[in-house]
Amino acid sequence: MKELIYNRTRRIVRFIVYILLPLAGGGWVGVSCSDFLYDESDQVMYADDHQLASDADTLWAMAGIMNKMQAIADRTILLGEVRGDLVDLTAQASSHLRQIALFNVSDTNKYNRPRDYYAIINNCNYFLANSDTALRNNRGEYIFRKEYAAVKAFRAWTYLQLALNYGRVPFITEPILSMDDSEKQYDLYDIGQVCNYFISDIAPYADIEMPAYNTIRNTDSRLFYFPIRLLMGDLYLWSGQYREAAQSYYQYLATRNGQNSAYPISTSSVRFSRTDTHWTNTTDSWMTSSFQDEKYTSNGELITMIPGDSIPAEGNYSELRDLFNTNENNEYKESITPSQSIIDLSAAQRYCHYTTGGEFVYPPASGLEANKRGDLRLQAVYSSSDNMNIVVNGKRIKNYATISKYATRNVHLYRRSMVYLRLAEALNRAGYPRMAFQILKRGLNNNVIEQQVVPFYPPKDAAFLRSFRFPNTLYVLETTSQQSNENTMGLHAHGCGFAANDTTYVMPDDATIADSLTRQQYQIEQVEDLIMDEEALEFAFEGHRFYDLMRVALRRNDPSYLARRVYQRRGTAQEGTMHSLIQADLTDTRNWYLPLK
Repeated sequence: MKELIYNRTRRIVRFIVYILLPLAGGGWVGVSCSDFLYDESDQVMYADDHQLASDADTLWAMAGIMNKMQAIADRTILLGEVRGDLVDLTAQASSHLRQIALFNVSDTNKYNRPRDYYAIINNCNYFLANSDTALRNNRGEYIFRKEYAAVKAFRAWTYLQLALNYGRVPFITEPILSMDDSEKQYDLYDIGQVCNYFISDIAPYADIEMPAYNTIRNTDSRLFYFPIRLLMGDLYLWSGQYREAAQSYYQYLATRNGQNSAYPISTSSVRFSRTDTHWTNTTDSWMTSSFQDEKYTSNGELITMIPGDSIPAEGNYSELRDLFNTNENNEYKESITPSQSIIDLSAAQRYCHYTTGGEFVYPPASGLEANKRGDLRLQAVYSSSDNMNIVVNGKRIKNYATISKYATRNVHLYRRSMVYLRLAEALNRAGYPRMAFQILKRGLNNNVIEQQVVPFYPPKDAAFLRSFRFPNTLYVLETTSQQSNENTMGLHAHGCGFAANDTTYVMPDDATIADSLTRQQYQIEQVEDLIMDEEALEFAFEGHRFYDLMRVALRRNDPSYLARRVYQRRGTAQEGTMHSLIQADLTDTRNWYLPLK
């Protein structure tokens, strides 16, 4: 077995020598222009004396790394979503997607290409090994420091994706530039080892600003990078260091817009119209601001994306729009559709409505349109019809389906709501489920922490809880009067109305449990279930679901947590059918990972 692993690892490593960008003189060669980034040669030059020594080197090097990022953009979404429980496949779906959905991925599957991840890693390794962080330009400014930190983050994020998808992976932190390098035996790292290594690796660069190359094709280049504090939060979260994860997420929120600033969740939501008495008309400020706005602003939702080409022939054109939506490219036949699981979960939520008469009421249990039941986020992003019967470009179209989260050519990875929900996840597991729950119900400011959180914990915890400062003047809670300065709400209110006033959406508890530690553990698991439901409602189709389920299942040491939900993709009544289709035993964690070809 050891020899088999070594030989497989060596094959991966030997391929890497062919995918490092070549250097000649002072700049990158073999480069042709594309929309955002640059394509480059797949050859390698074996040389020891090519250093990155100018502003031009910096630009070309970063462009090369970002180009390699484009190659894994789509699969980052697809591997995280198609294996989960929130989407299903149509008859149009390719065999490659079907293999992923059924956990039967072959070595030839086009989404199973670990070498693409190592292309990024080797380019990062080369940059880090050859850039001089002390070098200054003629204005006395450091040339490589911002880029050096950004490349550290690119490498850490890429290794995290590798470990999540392949389990144990060859770990290489030096550039492979020769066949001798490729013949070496490299250690295999699991998710814990990857996280612990990169926490230490990127922590010294947390306060360094991101590079800024101004606007490229009407897109702010600051959206191309991974904020280090945010990435550290993820690494801590996956490695089970929950207090540190919570602090990292909070530090990102507290400094994203500079010192003594704020990054509130906003009050964007999908709601029934205040005057609507028939539960048919909705207003939506959530969908547009969350998925179609790609500007970098102090209150922007989008944090990080991988930019894509606009021309399919370029090679890094994202196919996600063609997979999630009907259009001319796919002859109006989508491949991916919402699952029965997300439809059922959405319908199971309770919506709290505030009327013009000043009352809080709940929609009736029956009689509503199917897509207006429960949480309204699903109907805001998904629409379909099998009775269009219209003519488009001379062709009669009967089927129409759209998931508006995929409306641009760019692939979104991080957004603000994710930071808040992962902060809730970390706080909950750190032993503070009441604070985590407030992120869901009403949002956080100092008053909420003092009144709804601190009194329920021992005095020794007060200092830690108060270290999460959300000043009342900067984080203004939503009220029914909806004043213009209100900017903070509970995440559940994105689709379930006035959640802060919902008397049925309350902190889980069981006063009959006499032992305090047992009672707290009960609260933690119940709140964690609410967080996982909220992540499904908020992030459905965005590529996070399988990893979210994996993280909780590993944390609880209960693989069936993931298995049950995936088998219930088509609803609880079809669990057996789904199990027979998937065949793989998902209670065995080894079946969660792709084969490392």
